Amino acid sequence: MDKVYVTDTGKVREHNEDDGGIFTNEAGDYLAVVADGMGGHQAGDVASSMTVNLLRSFWEPIQHSFSVEEAKHWLEEQIRQVNQYVYDQAASDQKMAGMGTTIVAAVCMRSYMVIAHVGDSRAYQISEHELNLITEDHSLVNELKQSGQLTEEEAKDHPRKNVLMRAVGTEPDVNIETVSLQWQIGDGLLLCSDGLTNKLEAEKIHEHLQAPGSLHERALSLIHTAKERGGEDNITLAVILQSSLEKEVE
Repeated sequence: MDKVYVTDTGKVREHNEDDGGIFTNEAGDYLAVVADGMGGHQAGDVASSMTVNLLRSFWEPIQHSFSVEEAKHWLEEQIRQVNQYVYDQAASDQKMAGMGTTIVAAVCMRSYMVIAHVGDSRAYQISEHELNLITEDHSLVNELKQSGQLTEEEAKDHPRKNVLMRAVGTEPDVNIETVSLQWQIGDGLLLCSDGLTNKLEAEKIHEHLQAPGSLHERALSLIHTAKERGGEDNITLAVILQSSLEKEVE
């Protein structure tokens, strides 16, 4: 399987509040996760690590492959459980008050992927010719942009760019968005935190992913470039290439 997960604190922050990984279950299918934590002194990393560790513990024992609808249901139900757990932990400890996290997670099966997300961590489909954004940021700036109150250029440097409209763990219930896509031969999937996308346009990310070298080397090149351009935030990405997921469909 050709996959990579990398994360970096960046050049400015003392702590890495991002977390994630790519996990295999008993059926041999894959779950990729990226979470970008926020809120409270050292609580952002708690929220993101709780989220990732819980999803991993739910995923790894599964012994059968899902249909598309089963994958959607599973992601939604597990993220709701995680949301309740993080919310309860934040409510029970004053040091953790206000903590939460974004989440973008993908179940990768034989010939399709199902993505669920909350917040502004993103999923992209990788093809030979382009990087296609799958998710829509759940952010104030994106809502203003979609309503026509901001242009694309104005949104890039807006002072409230980091204000989220949804997050895991900040409310007792959470609104989760899901999407399913077919895998095409040669396609891939990129999940990343905004520490990457705030520094590199989609075209530049695609250029790095198509460059020579191992997948791990290409991922590290993306991290390095984001840091060269300031690296003010934590930077995290997970990549899975479809060619190594391809199985015979019965």
